[in-house]
Amino acid sequence: MGRPGGVRALLVAGSNPLVSAPDASRVEAGLADLDFLAVCDFFLSDTAERADVVLPVTQWAEEDGTMTNFEGRVVLRQAAVAPPPEVRSDLAVLAGLARRLGCDEGFPSEPHAVFEELRRASAGGPADYAGITWERIAAEDGVFWPCPDTDHPGTPRLFLDAFATPDGRARFHPVSHRAAAEEPDEEFPLYLTTGRTLMHYQSGTQTMRVDELHASEPDAFVELHPVLARRFAIEDADLLRLHTRRGSACGRARLTPDIRPDTLFMPFHWGGAGRANLLTNPALDPHSKMPEFKVCAVRLEPVETGEMT
Repeated sequence: MGRPGGVRALLVAGSNPLVSAPDASRVEAGLADLDFLAVCDFFLSDTAERADVVLPVTQWAEEDGTMTNFEGRVVLRQAAVAPPPEVRSDLAVLAGLARRLGCDEGFPSEPHAVFEELRRASAGGPADYAGITWERIAAEDGVFWPCPDTDHPGTPRLFLDAFATPDGRARFHPVSHRAAAEEPDEEFPLYLTTGRTLMHYQSGTQTMRVDELHASEPDAFVELHPVLARRFAIEDADLLRLHTRRGSACGRARLTPDIRPDTLFMPFHWGGAGRANLLTNPALDPHSKMPEFKVCAVRLEPVETGEMT
C-alpha cells in the first residue's frame, strides 16, 4: 500500500485499520503514501480523519439486509429508522462507483437482489445459501446454513452426523509446537498480549460515543501482576509506556493476580497514545494468514510526566 507497484488508491468500508491492524505505524505510513483514500463510515474514525473523501453511509438500524450470526443462523435485519438526508448505503456507494467506472450491470444496490446473488454464488459450497430465501428467513425466524435447496430444513448443528469428508469421518493431524515469531530477550524481556474489554467493541468508534460505556472504561490500560509491579515500583493507575521493536504506547497500570508475572495485557480499542497495535507484530500464520496479535516481546517503563504522549 502506497509503495511503487502497489495499491495507490483505497476505499475503506466499515473498518478502522489505523487502530485495529498490527504494526499500526506501518499502516499509518502506507495510508499517508496513497494517492487517494476514501472511507465509508457513519462516524469519523481515526482512519476516516486521514481520508481525502469521507462518504457518510447508513448504519445497521437504518437499512434492510441479512446477517449470519456465529451459530450459522441467517436472520433478517429490518430498518428501524430512516437515515439522514444524503446518506447512502454501502451497496449504493459501490453501485455508484461501478457506474462511474463503466459497469452499469452486476452491482445492484438493493439488499434483496444482492442476497439472491449470494444464493447463486454459494450453491454447492461449504456455506450453501441456495435454499435460503428472503421470505423463508422471515417465516421461520432465521434459517441455518448450509441449506442446499428450499426443501432442506437447514443445519442447526454442523457435523452432527458426519464431517465434510468423503467418508464422513473426521481427520486428525499431529502437530508440533512452534514458538512465536518474536520471543522475549534481554532488550524486550516480557510478553505482551492484546485483546478486548467487555465494554468496548473493536476500535471503539461506536462504543466510545456511548457515555455509560466510555465512563466505565475511559482510558487505555495495561494489566500486570503485582510481583512484576513491585519489581518496577509501579502502583495501580500509574502511567506506563510499553516499547516493542515497532513502536511504543501508553496506558494506566491495572494490577491483577490473574495474569502471569512475565506477561502484560493491553486492550486494543483505543487510538492515540494508547494504541496497542503500535506494538503488535504483523507476522502471519502460514495457513490462516492471521497476524500474531496475541504475543510479542515488550519492554516496560513508568512515565513520570503523568501525560499520555
